[in-house]
Amino acid sequence: MLFQDQHLIISNLGDSRAILGTRDNRNQIIPVQLTVDLKPSLPSESERIQKNGGRVFAMEEEPNVPRVWMPDQDCPGLAMSRAFGDFCLKDHGLISTPQVSYRRLTPKDEFVVLATDGVWDVLSNNEVVQIVASVKRPSIAAKVLVYYAVQAWRTKYPGSKVDDCAVVCLFLKKRPPVSGTLSDISQQTASHVNEVDPKGKKTEEGETVINCDIVVDPKALEEVNRVNGNTIKQRSRLGSLSRDKITTDFGGQTQS
Repeated sequence: MLFQDQHLIISNLGDSRAILGTRDNRNQIIPVQLTVDLKPSLPSESERIQKNGGRVFAMEEEPNVPRVWMPDQDCPGLAMSRAFGDFCLKDHGLISTPQVSYRRLTPKDEFVVLATDGVWDVLSNNEVVQIVASVKRPSIAAKVLVYYAVQAWRTKYPGSKVDDCAVVCLFLKKRPPVSGTLSDISQQTASHVNEVDPKGKKTEEGETVINCDIVVDPKALEEVNRVNGNTIKQRSRLGSLSRDKITTDFGGQTQS
């Protein structure tokens, strides 16, 4: 992703996704998907693979997940149609050519979320922008989103292993300083997502919160804040810790 002034260029390869959080004419936060998930379920991707001798089919236990297979072997079962690696499939339709997209940003655009497929398997674009927009401290937005994705996995697929959930949040605008403790912020965030209303509910900031159907454990959010608070204290003592070290505890990274 290349971001400069009002220009945003994204080069996409694989099944991760980038979305934009922007405001509509009613000042409601809405998602705009910036990339296409490059999976073998796409007709054009499947056609290219099969023309080159690769096979595309889903396993019985995962009927909704088409995968890419060797012409004469039931391997590797790749769930994406483009990748840097997986060289055994390079002669059978798997390519490493990215799709490049461009967007000219407007004053209504607020943030970009980059996330791996584990997040999008359990959360919709709308749910993701609502969660990120409701977090009052940008530095923990990615951590909170990862937490919600993991909780959604455990709720929707209790017998399955949680897929990779990695997130980067890029905030396009500087947010005003937030008063209050991290605990206050976490409780406010959790309450925003947990207020269930089929028609949507207005938050104090005028945002529409959808029914995310996610079970939130307040104790786990307190743990997020505890770790984040300890990191901030350590940073103040050492004075020279890099932001990269601060934002790795819970698998998320936030930039502003």
